[in-house]
Amino acid sequence: MSGNDQIDRAPTATKPAPNSHVESDAKLVLVISTVLFTLFFAVWVMFAIIGLKMRKELSLSEGEFALLVAIPVLTGSILRVPVGIATDKVGGRNMMMALLIATAIPTYLVSRIETYDQALILALFVGLAGTSFAVGVAWVSAWYPAEYQGFALGVFGTGNVGASITKLLAPTMVTMVGTGGLLGGWIAGGWRFVPAMYAIILVCCAVIVPFITPRQDKKPSKGRSLIEMSKPLAILRVWRFGFYYVTVFGAYVGLSLWLPKYYVDVYDFSLRDAGFMTALFIFPASLLRPLGGYLSDNYGARPITAISFTIIALASAVLSMTMSVLPFTLLVMTIGVAMGIGKASVYTYIPQYFPKDVGAVGGLVGAVGGLGGFFLPLMFAWAKSETGRPESTFYVMLGLAVLSILALSIAVAHIRATAHAQEM
Repeated sequence: MSGNDQIDRAPTATKPAPNSHVESDAKLVLVISTVLFTLFFAVWVMFAIIGLKMRKELSLSEGEFALLVAIPVLTGSILRVPVGIATDKVGGRNMMMALLIATAIPTYLVSRIETYDQALILALFVGLAGTSFAVGVAWVSAWYPAEYQGFALGVFGTGNVGASITKLLAPTMVTMVGTGGLLGGWIAGGWRFVPAMYAIILVCCAVIVPFITPRQDKKPSKGRSLIEMSKPLAILRVWRFGFYYVTVFGAYVGLSLWLPKYYVDVYDFSLRDAGFMTALFIFPASLLRPLGGYLSDNYGARPITAISFTIIALASAVLSMTMSVLPFTLLVMTIGVAMGIGKASVYTYIPQYFPKDVGAVGGLVGAVGGLGGFFLPLMFAWAKSETGRPESTFYVMLGLAVLSILALSIAVAHIRATAHAQEM
């Protein structure tokens, strides 16, 4: 189906043929892009850890700290659209190497900051790490046949687990090197060692990638004008996919940020234990994307997405009531499972509908979802202030899931009406 087709038909699920074959180069691209995305994601969220030390050193207020942590999320989401378009134009291999260097520079400079203003400016550029999702989606999609794209994009999406890597490793890295640093101070110590080490790893990857990736760089939009490549962004369906992604990815980011506080405030957990309990949500929400892609390849993206929304809605409805910690944790984990599967199923739509515009469309969908991750914690806080009930977090989640179900139902009704009109 053409990406510019205005009729909202659903692509039929295509089961892999017994003799279908994925070439070794495609598998290599998938492995490398997934590893790089995991690294980028760890860099993208590093201010959540080092920012705690920066807050004390720079005497930041709560508002200044919140802004510092939020800026990379905002810029990394907004820039996914132009970066995705550029990837379709110049190729995923080229774009990934450029992004490694472009991210390494501000990441290293974070280790040298002296003022809050410097930190804000550099956080803006560190946000480039978040655009790696748009690059990887376009790169992987260009190499995989349609019947395997759901599973492949699901595997790639497990790089979201990079958030947990930073939470687990960065606190240890902070204490590894003294304040005097290494190499005469070129590699700083304390919290500054974290961005310095991440920058070194990014540069090393940029040097290695050209030698371990296929020299051929597929460019699905080569020769097309920017106007032509941007046309799909005006299609309502693309924005609907973006709204779906708020429910399965934006809410994942929002809950990842909100749950530690929830466990501390409601169940009187220590911060360390609250972090561990939050990880029980993060891991299935990240690592089950391949399962979501596999199911979407075999049964269709639409039914899998609908099931994901339904599970999130039902679990959120129950979580809106007061309960003990065990059922609460099990239900939150259930939401994590549904989100892990749903993140893959939503992205399976994109190469099916827009095979030549995966970078542009995937970038926009990712941008909308990422912005949801910024605004939802603010909505959680507003709901609690209005109701006085911590469970109001899940009032918001329930409303979001129900709206997504309604949007999907309206799309299905439109498809059926269009198909019926064409038959007559």
